[in-house]
Amino acid sequence: MFEQSQWVWMDGEVVPWNQATIHVSSHALHYGTGVFEGIRCYETPDGPAIFRADAHLDRLYASALAYGMQIVYPTEVLLEAMCELIRRNGFRSCYIRPICCYGSKSLGFLPNRCPVHVAILAWPWETMHGQSALEHGVHVGVSRWTKFHSSMMPTTAKACGQYLNSILALRDATTAGFDEALLMDLGGTIAEGAGENLFLVKKGTLLTNDQRHSILMGVTRDAVMNIARDLGIPVETRTLELDDLVSSEEAFLTGTAAEITPIRAVDSRLIGGGVRGPITKLIQERFFAIAVGREPTRRAWLHPVPGTTT
Repeated sequence: MFEQSQWVWMDGEVVPWNQATIHVSSHALHYGTGVFEGIRCYETPDGPAIFRADAHLDRLYASALAYGMQIVYPTEVLLEAMCELIRRNGFRSCYIRPICCYGSKSLGFLPNRCPVHVAILAWPWETMHGQSALEHGVHVGVSRWTKFHSSMMPTTAKACGQYLNSILALRDATTAGFDEALLMDLGGTIAEGAGENLFLVKKGTLLTNDQRHSILMGVTRDAVMNIARDLGIPVETRTLELDDLVSSEEAFLTGTAAEITPIRAVDSRLIGGGVRGPITKLIQERFFAIAVGREPTRRAWLHPVPGTTT
């Protein structure tokens, strides 16, 4: 996946890929003390543009604050660093991964003495479940693992160590032959996928849950809710039961990596007719039209990468 990536931004400078390293004694390696973001850059008629960069960076700083981690660089520096990486690597479209983590100084639980490293990677990465899944959907299995509650860790922070929960769920799901895992919350209602938010369609209304159900408040999730309202589709935020999902006409997952991926089945039960539904398709088409610069009403969601040509 990384063969085309030659440069990394790390602690204020662009360095060759193989020099972007931290020590094996780094606190983040041992305890997962880091926060990160996943952001996409899409090719548009005017050149590469980063999708919802401001929203992603706002969440990065909020995640760092939740763990007492100070990012010394202002958002403008990180935004320009992302643009510089795209230019240096010659990308037209790519996935971008800013990450902030505690480095090497002590391996006591409290990382107060450890430096904070800030790095940004970029590489070409197609939609997480593959291009065919955007049309044909994925088969999801309900996990035996429960999504951790916000009283255990801040679920609205995108922290490195928290994803062990998702990795366990996804490993079980793929071993059982599913494409993706669905995690329930501590109360037995639906939380989210291993790395995606969930939407259902029932009687023409778009349904989703929120932070009360231990989810990460996704940037793509927010985009979908705004797109639905633009299209005149009612949006309702509430608790989602498993029965709501299996009785829905349509369902789909959202996230930066997965973009908008339909669900064709859950466990042994088909969703709708087991194909992408019309509302999912409509939202998906509008989303990609915005992302690649063909929809002027949401042009503010795109940050053009200066210094690139069409």
